[in-house]
Parts: sequence; structure tokens; C-alpha cells
Amino acid sequence: MTTQRYSVTPHPIETLLTWVKSGEIAIPEIQRPFVWDATKVRNLLDSLYQGYPIGYLIVWRNPTVKLKDGTSSLGKRILIDGQQRITALMAALLGREVLTKDYDTVRIRIAFNPVKEQFEVSNPAIQKDSSWIADVAELFAPDSKLLKVTKAYASKNEGVDEDTLFGSLERLRKIINNHVGVIELADDLDIETVTEIFIRVNSAGAELSQADFAMSKIAANETYGGNNLRKAIDYFCHLAVAPDFYERIKKGDSVFASSEFFPKMAWLKDVNDDLYDPSYTDMLRVAFTSEFGRGRLQDLVALLSGRNFETKQYEEAVAEQSFARLKKGILNYMNKTHFDRLMMILRSAGFITRDLIGGQNSVNFAYILYLRARAEGVPASDIEQIVRRWFVMSMLTGRYAGTPESVFDLDIRQIEARGVIAYANAVVDAELSDSFWSALLPQNMETSSSISPYFLVYKAAQAKLNDKGFLSRDIGVSDLLLNRTDVHHLFPRKYLKDQGLSRGQYNQIANFALTQSEINIAIGAKPPKTYFAELKEQCHGSKKKYGGITDIDELKDNLKVHCIPEDIFDGLADDYPGFLEERRKLMAAKIKRYFKKL
Repeated sequence: MTTQRYSVTPHPIETLLTWVKSGEIAIPEIQRPFVWDATKVRNLLDSLYQGYPIGYLIVWRNPTVKLKDGTSSLGKRILIDGQQRITALMAALLGREVLTKDYDTVRIRIAFNPVKEQFEVSNPAIQKDSSWIADVAELFAPDSKLLKVTKAYASKNEGVDEDTLFGSLERLRKIINNHVGVIELADDLDIETVTEIFIRVNSAGAELSQADFAMSKIAANETYGGNNLRKAIDYFCHLAVAPDFYERIKKGDSVFASSEFFPKMAWLKDVNDDLYDPSYTDMLRVAFTSEFGRGRLQDLVALLSGRNFETKQYEEAVAEQSFARLKKGILNYMNKTHFDRLMMILRSAGFITRDLIGGQNSVNFAYILYLRARAEGVPASDIEQIVRRWFVMSMLTGRYAGTPESVFDLDIRQIEARGVIAYANAVVDAELSDSFWSALLPQNMETSSSISPYFLVYKAAQAKLNDKGFLSRDIGVSDLLLNRTDVHHLFPRKYLKDQGLSRGQYNQIANFALTQSEINIAIGAKPPKTYFAELKEQCHGSKKKYGGITDIDELKDNLKVHCIPEDIFDGLADDYPGFLEERRKLMAAKIKRYFKKL
């Protein structure tokens, strides 16, 4: 028989709010943006007023840990589902301020019309209307007297029946006596089980990730500075996207501004680079994996809880050490020199815009590799080369696509055992074998996705190799990428559509070339046979129609750097499938030449 791994207990809302205020239940998200809009808060109060259920809350008790003196400490409960609802109640009923998604501190005021028994988001018009109580928090203030409120309202609204009015106000006040079911999960459950329970109970809500659990553990721990560490992670990610947020932190969060973290991220206020804008998941992955030599965030959650993997017990000393190590990892991540060097390495590989990066996890592991190589004392030039090669390899092979944790874990453990250089070189050589370049890569390039990693790497290769744009004499691919140029269909889209080809057929990446808008427009829907013949004539003295190239050798060089087969002037101009097959081979060969130069 399966043991029940949870308990369900109804508690009055008043009790829950008291527990939150006292710290009995920790709301990890309390310092993070409140994502509900004010109408959702209004609807929540209306549901309570009508006596409707508002769903279960889920709490997960931290494990009981062994303290240094040998005694045990019962872990506090962490609210993992219901944070928005509890925050909404604290905002509306207790008048607490909340952080918006823009990190502004605001008061959400919900108004109540006791005659119509309606709730509304307070606004200037309502505040001037005596039929509304502009802020229900006034009714829940400790010194609020219901009879006094009733008489004050009646004096401003003639003809109102005071008994009915008193009844409505009393009914509103009593919503804090409504019971909410609290599901308390056993402290020895693993993350997978907790996640599964969360999904089953709250299928309509956002799915929790292991990073969410880790952030909850961090924020709930004030003993080892987890609350400040949590803010450091959040603020860094926000600053990376919005540098002007710096002044808001400085003025609005003086406690954090005086912490050791704030000066370490101050450099972001002068940066408008969006090549790599990390999320808190990215920061946690890099900081944890590089510092702890593990790739699974569930292990971080266990370590922050104090789990000793050898004894299978929970110990305060382990939690203390884990918070210290994570803090070190986060500070390493935020370090301007480290971050700038990683960006420089990516750019030196041709990845000059955010659009070329694709998924974040290849960047994340490149950063891990960089930090580990530095820690091993690898020379700077060797670090740059190995990080460039690893990053491109991981993109071309989809190494961290999908769920990356198991591969992160495998790679970092092998790096720990064999060292960065030996392991990285071995993996690159094995993954990018001769058969990969000659057979697998051309085969994989049979795709219509313009954001496929193969096309992204191909464009980066063109940037790295200083190629000129298609049919451009002076404008480089790098300039075109930085200005988000057109992607030209070598066999024009309309021309192929008129022949009955589908989107997946005419949008093949082997049909794409980067070109200037005016050249793309000039070519229009002309058949390749027509416009390539005109290009030849242009190089023999005819009027310039497409770009500025007027020399036949220069034209051939331009077509070569764009991997366009020489036979385009002959049979291939009428053979679209044959053209695609030949061009994929040439594109793969170009990427191989580029890779050898990294």
C-alpha cells in the first residue's frame, strides 16, 4: 500500500496571512514581480465574497536539518503554488505594496460598492464617488470599526438602509474567515514528484521548473543571505535587458544597493548589448554547474536544503557551505571581465547579433567551459579557441537542445575527471568527424527553418570570413546582419509558388542568401535563368541591374563565397532540386572551412 505523501488541511485566510507575516510560511516570490493585473485581484475578492472556492495552496516543508550542535531544526514551509493569490490578498486586504513586472512598487486598491455589492479596481472617478468605498483595505485595518464605517457611508448616501449596508460590509469583512485548503507535501519528496503533484493539482497554471524550485529555496533562506542572493540574480537579469533600471534599484532598494552584489553589477548600466540576455535559469545553470561540478538543478535544491549525498542526511553545515559556493558562482557569473570576454569570444566566431545565437543553453555551457578553463589556469588564447569551437559544435549537433540537464551533467563530470582541454578536444573530434561534414551536415540542412542552427552557423561563418553580401561589391554580410537585412530567395519565392511548390519547398535554407534590399527588389520574381544571364551581360558592359559588380571574375568570386554552384549559368538554373542538393554540399564545406579557422 502506498503511503500518503501529503496532508490536506483547511485554514482560514486570516490564519494564512498571519503565517505569512510571521514567516511561518515563506513566499519566495514576494520580492519578485507580481504578475496579476488589478482586475484579477478584484475577481479574487468577488469570488471570496460570493463564497466560491479559490483553489488549493501547495506548501512544501523544508527538510528537518541537523544543526551544528547536533540538535534538529524543523524546516519552514515554502509556498510553491498560490503565491499570486496570497500576494493579491495581502495587497488588497492589508494594503501591502507589490512589485510590478517593471519593478515599480505600487498599491493595488480594490473598491467596493456595498449597495450594489460590486467590486471594481479603484480609479480617480470611483474615489470621488461617495457610493464606493475606494479601498477595501480600510475595512481590514486593525482599528477599523464597522459601525463607524456604516454611519459614515450612510451620511454621504441618503436613503441607504443602514441594516442592509451593515450586512454587506460585515459579509465583506468575514471573507478572511473563508477556509482555503492547504496541501502540505512531505519534506522528503524529490523535485520530480513535487513537480508532478503541482502539474496535476494546478493544470491551468504555469509549469514549475527546477530553477523555480531552486529560486524558492534561495529566497526562503535568510540565514545565509538567500534573500539577497535571490535579488542579485533577478536584478542582474533585469538590468541586462533594461540598463536604466539601475537608478531605480539605487533609489528604491537602498538595502540591496548597499550590499556587496550591487557594485558587481553596476557595469550593466552602461551596456546596451543584447547578444546574451540571461534569465534566472541561465544564471543558475552556469553558476551551479561551473562551481559545483554537477549539471542537475535538482541537486542544487537538495544541497541548499542541506542534503549530504554520502550520508543521505540533511545537515545545516551542508546548506551553509552550498549557499557560500553558489554565491561564489553567481559573483563569478556577474564579473564584468568574465562576461565581456565570453561576448568577445562569441563575436570572434561570427556571432555578431542576438538573432544568430539560437538557444541559450549552448551559450550557457560555453560560459561554464570558459569559467572552468580559467579556474584550471588554461592560457587565454587556448580558452578562446576551445570555447569558440565547443560553442559552434554544440549548435551544429544540437547538443543542448530540448532538456539539457543530463548532457550538462555528463559534460561537467567528464571535465572534472579529464580536464577542460582534453575532454573538449576529444568530444569535438568525435562529434565533427569527416562523415559529419560530408554526409550528415548536408543531410541535416534539408530544412525550411530560417532559425535552424545550420543556417545560423552558416551566416556566422560568412560574417567571420568577411564575405560580401550576395551581388554586393562593397557591403559585407556583417553589415547586412547588423542591419537585419532581407533574406533573398535565389530561386524567387513567387517563381516557385507559381510552379506549385509549397512553403516548405521554396523556403529551403539552401535557397537563401543574404543581400541588400534593393538587389532583392530588383530581382523580384524573375526566373534564375533570366537574372543570372543578365548578371553575365552586366559584366560584359550591359546596364547594371543588380548591384555594382561589373567584372566576371568578381561575380564568380561572389557566387563562390555564397556557395552558389558554377552550373547556375547552365543546367542548374532550371533544376531546383539539383541546385539545392549541390548548394547544401557547398554550404557544409564552407562551414567546415570556417570551423577549422576557429
